[in-house]
Amino acid sequence: MRASASSSAVTGSLGGSCAVAASGSMPRAVRMASSRRGIGPRWSGTSAAAESFRATLLVAANNGEPFDQNTGRPVSHGASAAGITWYDFALQYVDMKWSRISSNNRISTAKALTKVTLALLRAEPVQYEGVDVRKALREYAFNKKRRDEAPPEYRAILAWIRHNSLLMSAWEETKHVDTVLDGTSAAASSAKRYRRILNVVLEYAVRQKALQANPLPTGKSGTSAPKTSGTVDKRSLLNPRQVAALLTWTADRPRTGHRLTAFYATLYYAGLRPEEAVALRVEDAVLPATGWGELRVHTAEPEVGGNWTDDGEVHETRTLKGRASGDTRIVPVHPALVAILRTLIARDQLKPGGLLFPGEKGGLLAGSVYRRAWAKAREAVLPEHEFRSPVGKRVYDLRHTCLTTWLNNGVPPAQVAEWAGNSVPVLLSTYARCVTGQITELQRRIEGPQALPGTPPHLGTAKERGR
Repeated sequence: MRASASSSAVTGSLGGSCAVAASGSMPRAVRMASSRRGIGPRWSGTSAAAESFRATLLVAANNGEPFDQNTGRPVSHGASAAGITWYDFALQYVDMKWSRISSNNRISTAKALTKVTLALLRAEPVQYEGVDVRKALREYAFNKKRRDEAPPEYRAILAWIRHNSLLMSAWEETKHVDTVLDGTSAAASSAKRYRRILNVVLEYAVRQKALQANPLPTGKSGTSAPKTSGTVDKRSLLNPRQVAALLTWTADRPRTGHRLTAFYATLYYAGLRPEEAVALRVEDAVLPATGWGELRVHTAEPEVGGNWTDDGEVHETRTLKGRASGDTRIVPVHPALVAILRTLIARDQLKPGGLLFPGEKGGLLAGSVYRRAWAKAREAVLPEHEFRSPVGKRVYDLRHTCLTTWLNNGVPPAQVAEWAGNSVPVLLSTYARCVTGQITELQRRIEGPQALPGTPPHLGTAKERGR
């Protein structure tokens, strides 16, 4: 067999040394390449698939086809886009995905791709400050809206990264996969989110034929995703005494104290998410003179920053989480909250069409405003040991407190899930450790049915009982 050559620096011919032996065994060079690169176990899920893959290697060797020195595979097996760098492919992915995902997802994607890109460089960018390198990637390269606005110093960094980014074929090697997974280590919840995003990116690479298969390990093989707990920390829940003290202190603040008090009360009594409460309009609140009312929740306004929204606004108008576009959620309003909201509307002379909780300048209530006021209230009201504890540390804990109160007082989980805008499985897994106060009643229910007739059995063998 005549040895073939390749003009590419990354390929080489196995030539006559790879002639198929009379016995049909795999040529030694192919065995060495397969063993060195680990391609057999990676790409073969069954014995039949392994035999089929082995046959293709033998055919390629018999034909004198060049083999890729990085992967140990015939060049004909290489993905059509394998010559593209990871950095350029990541840019393509961002541009494809930009209009299809929310602003929050854009931010998460940029953060994840930044970590991966830094892990897939030929060398460390030691000539630049680490914070500048990360900002160049996160805020400009992986932000389609701002990429062309990058200042000269960041353009220089990105040019260096493009020149030093590894090819997509680097994913064929386990050492690079391990480096990426190590590089995305962080808090468990963040690491899990980054890994999920990376998996989507690599699946897209497979569809675009930039990769033969998704190289991320699955199941119990390789590095497993970090375990996370989605349950609410019971220590973060507030009791009525604490809530009353916090709301009273807030109400005494000048100018906007009464408005913030009504906002916090809505989270505590109705269990809304903050981004849902800031989006409420006056007409969304049905507030009778006496008794229970209701809130008609249909929009959320998460705060993500103008650099990531299409219109440059700090907030992004979204449909309700987990609901179809245009769907509305009806939430009951406690009589105490009815009175608070009626007083707010009358005092500020709010009209239908206007926001129920407008900011001081008339726009949406800023997250920085209600978070800062809440932090000051905690510091002013709570005893030192409670202030240093997780109790009510986030404004969101008012929602957790509300949902837990509903569950602990016998409201069926399906109903709580409907009011809260969650699925029942998510609701139960999130608040499983917070449901209390029902043990005695539950024990009473099963005590009788589990009782055995006659005298309770004694421990020991029959012979011992006869003594």
